Amino acid sequence: MQPLSSSSRERLVAAGRAGWMGMGRGAGRSALGFWPTLAFLLCSFPAATSPCKILKCNSDFWSATSGSHAPATEDAPEFCAALRTYALCTRRTARTCRGDLAYHSAVHGIEDLMSQHNCSKDGPTSQPRVRTLPPGDSQERSDSPETCHYERGFHKHAAAPNYTHCGLFGDPHLRTFTDRFQTCKVQGAWPLIDNAYLNVQVTNTPVLPGSAATATSKLTIIFKSFQECVEQKVYQAEMGELPAAFADGSRNGGDKHGASSLQIAEKVSGQHVEIQARYIGTTIVVRQVGRYLTFAVRMPQEVVDAVEDRDSQGLYLCLRGCPLSQQIDVQAAGPAPATPEAFPYEAAAAKCKEKLPVEDLYYQACVFDLLTTGDVNFTLAAYYALEDVRMLHSHKDRLHLFGRTRELPGGAAPRLPRGPWPLLAALGLLLPLLPELR
Repeated sequence: MQPLSSSSRERLVAAGRAGWMGMGRGAGRSALGFWPTLAFLLCSFPAATSPCKILKCNSDFWSATSGSHAPATEDAPEFCAALRTYALCTRRTARTCRGDLAYHSAVHGIEDLMSQHNCSKDGPTSQPRVRTLPPGDSQERSDSPETCHYERGFHKHAAAPNYTHCGLFGDPHLRTFTDRFQTCKVQGAWPLIDNAYLNVQVTNTPVLPGSAATATSKLTIIFKSFQECVEQKVYQAEMGELPAAFADGSRNGGDKHGASSLQIAEKVSGQHVEIQARYIGTTIVVRQVGRYLTFAVRMPQEVVDAVEDRDSQGLYLCLRGCPLSQQIDVQAAGPAPATPEAFPYEAAAAKCKEKLPVEDLYYQACVFDLLTTGDVNFTLAAYYALEDVRMLHSHKDRLHLFGRTRELPGGAAPRLPRGPWPLLAALGLLLPLLPELR
């Protein structure tokens, strides 16, 4: 593809005012009108007038396929790779470009070009040219790719993203993205999150030999490669080891231009790590409390729902909750066998009250864990889990969750036994029939 002369560009810009909209897939190369339309769109509209970022997509493609960066011919593999990158860019900005004529022209034009040049939709994309940062410049640059900062994709007048929260802590207790609260067994490896952008898997092991009580001993998070933003990264934590880096030793998303949109920060050495994945608007908090791990995440609803395999959603614990067979109904099960380590009820209640003065489900989970394990560190696990909700949950009125009694036929409420078990039975009654708490 030869670079265009200035006179040719002028003729093409004039001819391109009709855009792609009047062309069919059978249009010849001379009638394609791609360059005229692109030049017209780049020159006619100021980029700052709209939250739609299609002009940046146009500009990037123009830059990649013209001048010294142009492929030798339009049939070269590099041209198809540039087209796929262009198509990806339009998809990333689709949310804010629904009513934009330039956006729809670009989408139709890309389809025509792919068809005429026999480009497959699947295949390699062209890598963006990395700009060298000035000496001493921060990684947190405002000129990083727009697609690598989720919140920047929302216009100031548009509705803010809807964020959700999921947490896992203790013996273990699960708070789902829909604010359901469950106590589960889930021994072994289980997926917490499994969507198009990341996977989170936990491994739960018995707290005491022969006990049904389990806690999280291992956590694996896989951030999938995301175009110009990040390379695939794996984070792994185990009992006694809470790294402040990914498995490859890095602390960000790799060598891509938007790598700083994925970063790890160590808040407390060996105890508290925070991972910011700004390209998907997600914050993850991992803690080691005593021997075991806790997990909390804040994630936009559209990222939560980006499930690649709809048939496997049932195993996505943060979304669907624990399977019925794995949920613990405390009332039906009764108290756990006494162990020398277990707290008596009054001592457990008093200990949990020190950190959790509100008798919500986090307080109840704390008491349950002390009665079943005798490990005082579970008090801190419940406390920090609630603190993470306070920090991560968008709806502050849903900070505390409380048990609801299940109605019996005739409207009578169930009688709960005296002693410690009214408290734990209230927790157990939620399982497995707890409705979504609002």
